[in-house]
Amino acid sequence: MKLVSTLALTAALAMTVATPAAADDDNAKTPATATDDGVPGPEQDPFIWLEEARSEEALAWVRKENERTNAALTTDPRFEKLKADALAILDSEDRVPFVGFSKFGLVNFWQDKDNPKGLLRRTTRESYKTDNPEWETILDIDALAKAEGREWVYKGSSCLPPDGRMCMIALSDGGKDATELREFNMETGEFVEGGFALPESQGGASWIDEDTLLVGRDFGDGTVTESLYPFTARIWQRGTAIEDAQEIYRGDPKDVSAGAYLLRDAASTVHARMAYRGLSFHERAYYVWKDDAWLQLDMPKKANPYGIVDGQILFSTDVDWTVGEQTFPADALIAADLEEWKADPNGAAKTLVWAPAERQTKRGGAITANSLYVGLLDNVRGQVMKFDYADGAWTSSKVDLPDNATVSIGASSNETDEIMFTVTDFLTPTTLYYSDGGTPEVLKTSPSRFDASGMEIEQFEAPSADGTQIPYFIVKPKGMQLGANTPTLLTGYGGFQVSRLPGYLGSAGKLWVENGGAYVLANLRGGGEFGPEWHQSAIRENKQRTWDDFIAVADDLQKRDLTAAENLGIQGGSQGGLLVGTAFTQRPDLFGAAIVAIPLFDMLRYHEIGRGASWIGEYGDPRIPEQRAWIEGYSPYQKLVEGKDFPSPFFWASTADDRTHPAHARKGAARMKELGQPYYYYEDMTGGHSGGVDNEQRATLSALQYVYLMQRLMGDAPEQ
Repeated sequence: MKLVSTLALTAALAMTVATPAAADDDNAKTPATATDDGVPGPEQDPFIWLEEARSEEALAWVRKENERTNAALTTDPRFEKLKADALAILDSEDRVPFVGFSKFGLVNFWQDKDNPKGLLRRTTRESYKTDNPEWETILDIDALAKAEGREWVYKGSSCLPPDGRMCMIALSDGGKDATELREFNMETGEFVEGGFALPESQGGASWIDEDTLLVGRDFGDGTVTESLYPFTARIWQRGTAIEDAQEIYRGDPKDVSAGAYLLRDAASTVHARMAYRGLSFHERAYYVWKDDAWLQLDMPKKANPYGIVDGQILFSTDVDWTVGEQTFPADALIAADLEEWKADPNGAAKTLVWAPAERQTKRGGAITANSLYVGLLDNVRGQVMKFDYADGAWTSSKVDLPDNATVSIGASSNETDEIMFTVTDFLTPTTLYYSDGGTPEVLKTSPSRFDASGMEIEQFEAPSADGTQIPYFIVKPKGMQLGANTPTLLTGYGGFQVSRLPGYLGSAGKLWVENGGAYVLANLRGGGEFGPEWHQSAIRENKQRTWDDFIAVADDLQKRDLTAAENLGIQGGSQGGLLVGTAFTQRPDLFGAAIVAIPLFDMLRYHEIGRGASWIGEYGDPRIPEQRAWIEGYSPYQKLVEGKDFPSPFFWASTADDRTHPAHARKGAARMKELGQPYYYYEDMTGGHSGGVDNEQRATLSALQYVYLMQRLMGDAPEQ
């Protein structure tokens, strides 16, 4: 069961690796023609035409850039081996097939050489526990794409509880966030002829009953926000037109998003009809349908319903929350008696379930039939706590899992006490643990993908510009003090309260570490590694702190003589692409290479590009002079100026990315060309914000990036 806080809310920027302007482009907006609000227009920015994602002129530019980059990188003797190594890992048959629980078995989505677009498949619990489970295909995405002539990418499903027989399958054309929704029968393994179907849009649909959906989509006539997300919800009855569906909730067009959902417990009993308004990316107002009206819940804008367990409704808060004489600390879990809350949502007494200790934060959770499980970070090390409510009191216990590792909840059943956990670190392949309420036992272990013998993980801290100590991990040869000539890859994220944690390096280990490179992961402010305050201390007017933290780690690596500027490369995607962009434009002297993947880059126009307006809560609004001043201080696109030598960055993007939009990377490359500075640019025509719709594409993207890093940091390939 997903926790309520994850339902119907805007997704955060992805950490891995759109389209305004033209009327026929996806999610088109009109490019600015004036600068009354201080935002650059065509007279100030000669590359606004690249914001038209699929215009002939823009695509011709992309093809030419791709040809140039391919000529420089794919002809390198190392490219084919790197691609083959990456593809072998991605297509390997001995990967752990992670699953979700359902009444129709354990469900897995699988991609390999024979099924590049993937299979939705299922097996039994008994078969899954064997070394070679027997799988039954539910839906063949490759066959569907071939039959319909579409670049279908499977984006998940929403099924009717409690049996999950009827589902709405989400399909993306080319990897975009926007999806088509189609009704599917899990029992027959077929789409329902004449069933529920919705055209491409942002938003989703959830089941009320077998003949009724609760739908939040683009219904036309101004039903999406400036951020291009829906802000209305309708109840759609089977056999009627969606245009005639009754609207039950309407937010405000100035919201990031808004919608409605049903509050269910683990047994799938509906306890309330809920709604929300996304006031900013990080702030929401919640409502409950009470006495034939929407009642706003009296709670902080940075708090949210979390789920139901043992007759208690749970809430999570990212800020201190005062109720009467009691103040619950930020990041706490809070509970109220469910029946009391239903009778008086704003008057029900609240009790503390859990509060973080110093440098602790919660990270994800799941509810089984009888318990609540919450993942925690303790100084960036993982653990899971189990919570139960009985005899008027909450009890908790630590789940018996390995220490000093990244621990996550993999899957859970809301019908039983079954739950799975994943455990990993940089050098240890992922192990899957299974529990039916007792001590977890090892169920499956992924094979090693690279030679980690003789390697070790160390953790250091670097003082940022304001003195804050920023932790970072380095993977390097055991007991060896790296020298200034060590090729080193530094990565990070630092945004949206997203935590970057030690995880098995896999492809990076095979393609980079095994070939002599060191790997560094920085835990920057703006992320969530140490709780909400770690994030909130580096947003909006304080966003420069994130960039300062990353620069501080790069500087610290060199002061410790672990590497040198000419041997240090940086890599990041999405918000991480902005991170890399700010780093190499503010301190080009610190870096020898910079991979700027699916980035934000032009921050003075980011609200006009793709879904940028949804992130004003993180960065600020460039239309407001005071806030534009914050942003102008670091926007990488405007920092590409004459008189500086930049470390030949590698920009890459996806034409199908309708989230951050390829315009950011395109414009960065175009500005570098205008300055006469060396750079690389590559754009995948499909793949969306995650980069690559199949393993062949993903392997190609990996090989391009590692060849670039090797050329910049390791030199030419040795003669064969």
